[in-house]
Amino acid sequence: MVDVRMPQLGESVLEGTVSRWLVREGDFVKREQPLLEVATDKADTEIPAPIAGRVARIAVAEGTVVAKEGLLCQIDEAAQGESQPAAQGAAPAPAEARPAAPAPGSNGHEESARPLSSPSTKKLALEAGVDLRSVQGTGDRGRITHDDVLRAAHGAPAEPGPQPTAAIPPPPAAASSQAAELSQLIQASGGFVPPVPGVGFGAYKVPPYTPKPGDKVVPFSRRRRITADHMVYSKVTSPHVVTVAEVDLHETSKLRDAHKDEFKKSGVSLTFLSFICAAAVRALREHPEFNARVLENSYAVLRDVNLGVAVDTPGGLIVPSIKHADELSLRGIAKSIDELAGRAKSGKITADDLANTTFTVSNPGLKGNLFGGAIISQPNVGILRMGEIKKRVVVVTKDKEDSIAIHPVMFLALSYDHRIIDGVLANSFLWRVTDILTRGEFEV
Repeated sequence: MVDVRMPQLGESVLEGTVSRWLVREGDFVKREQPLLEVATDKADTEIPAPIAGRVARIAVAEGTVVAKEGLLCQIDEAAQGESQPAAQGAAPAPAEARPAAPAPGSNGHEESARPLSSPSTKKLALEAGVDLRSVQGTGDRGRITHDDVLRAAHGAPAEPGPQPTAAIPPPPAAASSQAAELSQLIQASGGFVPPVPGVGFGAYKVPPYTPKPGDKVVPFSRRRRITADHMVYSKVTSPHVVTVAEVDLHETSKLRDAHKDEFKKSGVSLTFLSFICAAAVRALREHPEFNARVLENSYAVLRDVNLGVAVDTPGGLIVPSIKHADELSLRGIAKSIDELAGRAKSGKITADDLANTTFTVSNPGLKGNLFGGAIISQPNVGILRMGEIKKRVVVVTKDKEDSIAIHPVMFLALSYDHRIIDGVLANSFLWRVTDILTRGEFEV
């Protein structure tokens, strides 16, 4: 009997949701035949059979969140025979006919059936001393929300529908005492009394939502919920600073016009995004601290440059990455962008495509705006966001003489993590990206 377990589906992906079984108990399967589909915050993936044999047991039902190495099913490799082919996408046997997902505390597989909740909710539960396994979730797919944890902490039963935010427990006496002492000290010196972290915060309450005729409540999709958790985590974790540069794209535009037809004949789109990515990669090699991640009491400067490129898909924004982008030519980067965007929009992106990104370039598309400060994709320490490209009046200096010209101009906004990136380094990085683009310094 061979156990089929949840594989590692990408960096930082510790669990997946069983979205659909493609086989039933008793079916005979071939090696590498897809057994089930698993959904993560990164991508949807088919899990293949590691061996040929009979599906002896399906351990978890559809919709179950299973941790890495959690048991999915068992295959009897000694069984011989042929199964009747099931219709593609046919649902497996009813849930009552299948073994239930392992309950917490059984057979050492607690992780495969742990409650569905975000990292911030888990942290809140830990701080409040609440066991998530005893909490009834009221969110999408039974997900446990912050309000569920707060209700459990105060012994209130879970109630469907909109709920007012539970009261925040008062701060510890020690913290209140420290706050009072600090307040008295600063007041005595005639200074401003700032808020003390952990004291007084959390008192603000959002008024409960009251449905009104014409309102439409749209549940979060799985990807939107994960994205929301990621964005909140990033803003809380990284002290974001944004710096902006104006880029004259006249020389780069001339270079693009001279070669775009040649690239098109070989099936590659030579876009301005390709030039921005190529310039960013060169600047990353010259400023390696931007190709890094923050650790507990240190930071790691990463060897590989894996450039993430934000792509809009029908299911929401995702960020696949160009692996070893610093080893590619302009043509190679342009081709990689085309391939990743095509696979992303057709739903064929893989978890590996989305893993190990070290820096990101975000493109708002044709309907962009002047500029915007993007939120850093964790665990990166920087993200470069393009603004719209518009023809503007610029001053051109030639032979010490100034003249007026109309050039394509764009604003680039760099968001960086101030824990390890200082303003001088950030300005130097952005200046270098701008300099490469302004000069049209590319080998085509």
